[in-house]
Amino acid sequence: MIDLYYWTTPNGHKVTMFLEEAKLPYRLHGINISKGEQFAPDFLRISPNNKIPAIVDHAPADGGMSISVFESGAILLYLAGKTGKFIPKTLRGQVVALEWLMWQMGGLGPMLGQNHHFQHYAPEKIPYAIDRYVKETNRLYGVLDKRLAGRAFIVGKEYSIADMAAYPWIIPERQGQDLADFPNLARWHAAIKARPGTVRAYARAKEINPAPRGPVTDEQRKILFGQDRGVVK
Repeated sequence: MIDLYYWTTPNGHKVTMFLEEAKLPYRLHGINISKGEQFAPDFLRISPNNKIPAIVDHAPADGGMSISVFESGAILLYLAGKTGKFIPKTLRGQVVALEWLMWQMGGLGPMLGQNHHFQHYAPEKIPYAIDRYVKETNRLYGVLDKRLAGRAFIVGKEYSIADMAAYPWIIPERQGQDLADFPNLARWHAAIKARPGTVRAYARAKEINPAPRGPVTDEQRKILFGQDRGVVK
């Protein structure tokens, strides 16, 4: 059994997508990041960077004690290793999957996260910042669109953790983008959205957070974005 500590964000969706696709048994624990639940001592013991998602695997492959894993990319790699699923079997295929997983972790996610912040969460509209990250989002969409030309999925014919990592971050209506400008990306996005595992994963989100979007209060903004080293306990 796996315990998943989760909130309804793109990084959280990555892990439910894997678990639902692989049909691994898991328990879902909501960590409401707008209420500061990510700073609870019990959660920090498994996720010292106070970020979701994190997992605890009570039946690791080596048969030993439970293993905790934080960081969404690390979790996807761990689960792929545990199950032997959604990662290529060949060395060259694995290299491609890891390249694009790291591209998402180091580029797509952080840059689109800044897009969200300055468009939707910042207390004041800063035109330079909005323009900077909307344009960078557009560039990254273009990189992924080019990669998907002639390919069903990021690595090739097979669905992988690289796709699971990238898909939840493609939210054009919140990012100042039009998928019609990116036909390969649009095709890929529609195909993943229709997968039963994706449908089940996003249905779990509604169990935890039935109303995921709304105006951010000043108190929530302080919790989400106003922390310093004082929270590192």
